[in-house]
Amino acid sequence: MAAHVLAGRSVHVLIMTDGVGARAQDGSSAKDATNRVEAAQRAAAILGVHEPRMKSFPDNAMDTCPLLDVIRVVEASVNDLQPTTVYTHRSGDLNIDHEIVHRAVLTACRPQPGHPVREIYSFPVRSSTEWAGPSPGAIFAPSMFVDISHTLEEKMKALAAYGVEMREPPHSRSLEAVEAQARVDGATVGLAAAEPFEVIRIVRTSHE
Repeated sequence: MAAHVLAGRSVHVLIMTDGVGARAQDGSSAKDATNRVEAAQRAAAILGVHEPRMKSFPDNAMDTCPLLDVIRVVEASVNDLQPTTVYTHRSGDLNIDHEIVHRAVLTACRPQPGHPVREIYSFPVRSSTEWAGPSPGAIFAPSMFVDISHTLEEKMKALAAYGVEMREPPHSRSLEAVEAQARVDGATVGLAAAEPFEVIRIVRTSHE
């Protein structure tokens, strides 16, 4: 995201749940949701992206909602923003919400004539992608690596600002593990640090 901003592109974020519904065991869910919104806003400011659009689907329970309702929310943002590139979760992640959002994005971004979206990529999520079982489609197989050597510092600052989702090492979602993974992903393709993606779709015209 930071690299896109540096290149002069407009970057928007759509967050589908409050992130606390399935975890709150007492009356603290409203406060926790507010804290997460504020954390997301701080992280977005560090990266230079627009303030996140927050939705209220139930956390870790999006499979209880009609898929059409999820698709309509994604479609509304696509119609409003007219993006050319979309990044989304993987369908094989352990988190069911990621699977639902992936399906909704692909449906909302069907390659109909005149549709603005030309590129779709899926990204890994620490403690969800690598924790999925070895079933077909669950293994993350990146085919695109983006150099983030020059924006790794911003990435780590944004994650620190979003500390409500980070964990202490040796958890795979700790700051230390995330940076180590970026270094390993970079070394895989001869870079100091990289982010890996699965290519879902790229559309090019004959004159591009």
